[in-house]
Amino acid sequence: MSVHAPEMPILVDDVTGVWTTDALPMLYVPRHFFVNNHMAIEEELGPQRYAQILYKAGYKSAYYWCEREAEEHSLVGEEIFQHYMKRLSQRGWGIFTTERLDLPSGIARIRLDNSAFVYQYGKVNRKVDYMFTGWFAGAVDQAALSLGVSVKTQATQIQSAAEEGCEFGLFEVEPISH
Repeated sequence: MSVHAPEMPILVDDVTGVWTTDALPMLYVPRHFFVNNHMAIEEELGPQRYAQILYKAGYKSAYYWCEREAEEHSLVGEEIFQHYMKRLSQRGWGIFTTERLDLPSGIARIRLDNSAFVYQYGKVNRKVDYMFTGWFAGAVDQAALSLGVSVKTQATQIQSAAEEGCEFGLFEVEPISH
């Protein structure tokens, strides 16, 4: 196994203890802590209801992050989206690969290997990575807007490595039809 330091500095304020990366305040917690909390909330609300809540929050957060990073690094279009996928991959959520990206059309296909959720859940024969769906739609919409294209998309998880017979997760982003 190869181990390397990511290309993103973590700055710690000596007075407040706040960690900052990519010009945004961050929290640093063990994967099992986060996923165990995720599983407990899912158990109380049910996966479908929890997924709806996470979708809205994730969309808003990804859109905001992409907007801030685009300003910070003078990124536009595909550069924003690929930067977002790179940072997600560097932060331990899994390895995200963009298989297709057509921002003007609001279309994307993302592969997920080594999902943090699958590591914790194991093979449970259902999709467990739904937290990411809103993230992808928010990132596509913001990156498209940077090109002057106002598109509203929705993302769905097609498969998860937690399902029998699947080795990786797969997500699709498409424009919302009116």
